[in-house]
Amino acid sequence: MRPPGVYRADSDTALLIDLMSAGGYAAGRRVLDIGTGTGALALAAARGGAASVTAVDLALRSIAATWINCRIHHVRCTVHRGDLFEPVAGQHFDLILANPPYVPAATNVVSRHRISRSWDGGLDGRAVLDRLCAGAPGLLAADGMMLIVHSAVCDEDVTLRRLTGAGLRAEVLARSTIPFGPVMRLRAAMLEARGLIQPGQCDEELVVIAAHVPAGDRRAR
Repeated sequence: MRPPGVYRADSDTALLIDLMSAGGYAAGRRVLDIGTGTGALALAAARGGAASVTAVDLALRSIAATWINCRIHHVRCTVHRGDLFEPVAGQHFDLILANPPYVPAATNVVSRHRISRSWDGGLDGRAVLDRLCAGAPGLLAADGMMLIVHSAVCDEDVTLRRLTGAGLRAEVLARSTIPFGPVMRLRAAMLEARGLIQPGQCDEELVVIAAHVPAGDRRAR
């Protein structure tokens, strides 16, 4: 169920779900889905055998959609409304999932349109990405990991550096090239002018990055 104004699960969500399912990453773990949207990642984690699932989103409609979808599919999930990690401060998770807004926008000003907030990532597409990289280590349990998906247009190397700088071991686990969707097509000229894509480029590479708590980390959570 997806009400108006809620992001529709797309190729990026599917790439992350496929990787999580193939690797069995959710099995037996305490899972946190940040920016849950319709709850697609939360549902997939529950179906993958998660010990518990918590979902967070800032949008009230997304919270309602996730709550309803979990009940339709008979999935247990704790749903919180709030900004990124704030609703779960002080808690710890074995697996964090994130498909944040990452499309570069014309401005850093938050859009007034609900649905646009699902993909607008600020001028460089990293407004939310960088906050996730900085905040995740404080919520990961020993041996925990975060899986985050975004477009290579936002520069995967920056994500890897920020996660490493935050004390995590980061690597790219999956890639997939897809045609530009409607938003990227509309912004192609702007992205080309900024040097974020090549002239005439009409596709983008999605990447799933894993960030692990290093072996030997003595955090007891």
